[in-house]
Amino acid sequence: MALKEDFDKAAEDAKTQVPPKAANADKLALYGLFKQATTGDVDTGKPGIFDQKGRAKWEAWEKQKGKDKETAMKEYIALVEELTAKYATEVATAI
Repeated sequence: MALKEDFDKAAEDAKTQVPPKAANADKLALYGLFKQATTGDVDTGKPGIFDQKGRAKWEAWEKQKGKDKETAMKEYIALVEELTAKYATEVATAI
C-alpha cells in the first residue's frame, strides 16, 4: 500500500511543484506514466490530425504500453522528484 500512497503524493506534488510553463516533453512524460499507472494500456483510438494536443497526449501514453502499473507508478514518482528538483528555482521565484 505504500507505493500507492507515494504515487498519490507524487501526483499532488506534480500539481504544485512542476510549473505550468514546464517543457512540454516533461509534462507529456508525466501524463503518459500517470495514465499507464492509473488506467493501464491505451484504451482509446488515436485522436485525429487536427487535435494536436490530444494526439501528443495519446502518443505519450502509447509509449508506456505494456508497462505494468507498479512499474509505471515507480517511474512516475521518480520523474516527479526529478522535475521537482529541475524546476525548484522557477517555483520558488513564482511564489
